[in-house]
Amino acid sequence: MKVLNGKEISQSLRDEARDECASYVAKGLRAPGLAVVQAGLDPASAVYVRNKEKACAKASFASFKFELDENVSEREFLELIDKLNHDEKIDGILVQVPLPKQIDEQKVAAALDPWKDVDAFNPVNTGRLLMGLDGFLPCTPYGVMELLKRCNIELKGKNAVVLGRSNIVGKPQALLLLRENATVTICHSKTRDLPGICRKADILVSAMGRAKMIDETYVNPDQIVIDVAINSDENGKLCGDVDYEKVADKVAAITPVPGGVGPMTIGMLLKNTLKAYRRHMKLDQ
Repeated sequence: MKVLNGKEISQSLRDEARDECASYVAKGLRAPGLAVVQAGLDPASAVYVRNKEKACAKASFASFKFELDENVSEREFLELIDKLNHDEKIDGILVQVPLPKQIDEQKVAAALDPWKDVDAFNPVNTGRLLMGLDGFLPCTPYGVMELLKRCNIELKGKNAVVLGRSNIVGKPQALLLLRENATVTICHSKTRDLPGICRKADILVSAMGRAKMIDETYVNPDQIVIDVAINSDENGKLCGDVDYEKVADKVAAITPVPGGVGPMTIGMLLKNTLKAYRRHMKLDQ
């Protein structure tokens, strides 16, 4: 069994981002700018925002944090997004979800400049992904693909099963696997014989959000298991969808939780921000 260490690979991505940023600054250009917008005090969101801030600082990016009251009006929120869309110092905008109930996430997504939308929240980027066109990719599914690539895991012709059909992970994950010529099955809470379908997979990606639901009956010895979820078990300890203790020695490779896909998400955020910066500064032309 091989452990797919996202923490190590993410560090490589962060080092690459830091070096690329330094090369631009050495030429007299400004550093890439990332704005993170958060409304309310969701504890999990606060942790993610802090981790993103630290990653930006270590890569020498310019980081702009906007913490709004949980009672902020939708109009005020959208006005801030419009302001950031037109701010020349900012290349990427990340809106931390969930948003307070009075703010329509779809309106916020549509308001984002697609070329500053570094977590692919805007429908334009969703459409570009569907059509196989250039655009931004959602950081978590993108991180899974980068992890597989850097671990030299071949996807062409493989049978991939994705558990979960969310707009944030499940659906884009399936599209990205399909783009690499895998044969993809999407499963969800209404799927019949879930263990049987999962056992046939060469690549199993789980984003169901159900702690330790995947045990040894879901896997096979040649399988690559990618656990995207972050849950809490009965003791309040972080865990994924996969019961790691029961599954790890029964598959070919597996991601741990924590330390697997999670760190990759932030690495891909830096990568997307650099892409936005290069386009904004016309460095790719």
